[in-house]
Amino acid sequence: MERGIIGTIILGLIVGAIARFVVPGEQKMGWIMTCVLGVAGSFAAGLVGQLLGWYQVGQGAGWIASIVGAVVLLLVVGKMKGGSGGTSS
Repeated sequence: MERGIIGTIILGLIVGAIARFVVPGEQKMGWIMTCVLGVAGSFAAGLVGQLLGWYQVGQGAGWIASIVGAVVLLLVVGKMKGGSGGTSS
């Protein structure tokens, strides 16, 4: 399904917000970074899905895979920043 730029941003915001809700602790990022997180998570999930044969080339990842991809990216970013996997005290 073809999505425009606005659709991609809205999807990214929703997916990023769900990922931030799922990961415990505080993630210090604004809504723009939340959109970027969601779009990147969806993109990463699509690539992994293509490598595993779940998706055809050019086919985007589904909602659940996009959220899982965004959660994984959020945890990776948390570890890289020196946090404990997205959780902060």
